[in-house]
Amino acid sequence: MPSIPEATKPPRPIFQDIFAFPPNRETLGATAYFIGAKNANILVDSPAWNETNRQFLHAQGGVRWLFLTHRGSMTQQVDQMQEFFGCEVICQEQEAYLLPKVRVTSFKQEYSLNHNSWAFWTPGHSPGSSCLYYNPHGGVLFTGRHLLPNQQGKPVPLRTAKTFHWFRQLQNVTALRDRFSSSSLTYICPGANTGYLRGKGFISEAYQAIADLDLSTLQQTPMTNLTIFC
Repeated sequence: MPSIPEATKPPRPIFQDIFAFPPNRETLGATAYFIGAKNANILVDSPAWNETNRQFLHAQGGVRWLFLTHRGSMTQQVDQMQEFFGCEVICQEQEAYLLPKVRVTSFKQEYSLNHNSWAFWTPGHSPGSSCLYYNPHGGVLFTGRHLLPNQQGKPVPLRTAKTFHWFRQLQNVTALRDRFSSSSLTYICPGANTGYLRGKGFISEAYQAIADLDLSTLQQTPMTNLTIFC
């Protein structure tokens, strides 16, 4: 497994209004994102809680919402982030209990943050695994670990030792097909394995890539260890 560098570099822009943080050791090399558009200021998952990231977020106008895609993206500093920025912390209700020191806004099926952004429940990887959809740019989906890039940079569900319910996860991949179209889902920003994107920072032609998945074959996928490639 490649070593994960300390997150001392500032987040890098992957769109004009979306920034990707360096991988976070505390979340097993996961990638957090910041949506800094006007009236947005959404932090997706937990970046390393260091001075570089604090200064960046402060310069962007702070954090209005901290959305957590799954339990693995919750760090011990979530309460400090909430205290520092006064932000609203959002996660699916089945995982809210894991944040006893935090004032959590939980949801069951869906939650609207603003007119451009909403979250919805996609269980499988974990009981409360969820995605965040951002409407601009033809539609951007922040998938956490629900869908991750493989070595070819294509989005796939990965069955690991920590997978809560593999067949439910596959069902929710099908649900993404039903919810979106090629005109409403253009990009995916995955929560890990971002090294397989070869510096691009996102998966393009996202809807077609999901539509091309052979779920019947994936049902037979044996359990593997999650590859972390940053």
